[in-house]
Amino acid sequence: MSNLLDKKCVPCEGGVKAFDISEIHKYQKKVDGWKIIQNDKKVYFLEKKFDFKNFLESQKFVNEVGKVSEEEGHHPDIVFGWGYAKINITTHAIEGLSENDFILAAKIDNITNA
Repeated sequence: MSNLLDKKCVPCEGGVKAFDISEIHKYQKKVDGWKIIQNDKKVYFLEKKFDFKNFLESQKFVNEVGKVSEEEGHHPDIVFGWGYAKINITTHAIEGLSENDFILAAKIDNITNA
């Protein structure tokens, strides 16, 4: 995972291919506990739920995720409430997963390990 932490998300305006399933599984091994989900439009994304002791801890985590996301220029979908946060990551411009998604996942995990 450390090599993903050392990388920076690269702006994506489309024009590149999303990872195929074998590439997705290769990168999935580099992040901890992220599920690969496919939505009804057949777009792959990463999903992970984080548990916390209360609402304030969830909110603090979400704020930190927001900071990292802004620094990386790559923004996840976040749902949170009392004691939890659920994060979904995909590269919308290519309708699938790219290295950027795994970089952001690793950096989000690093928040909880810090």
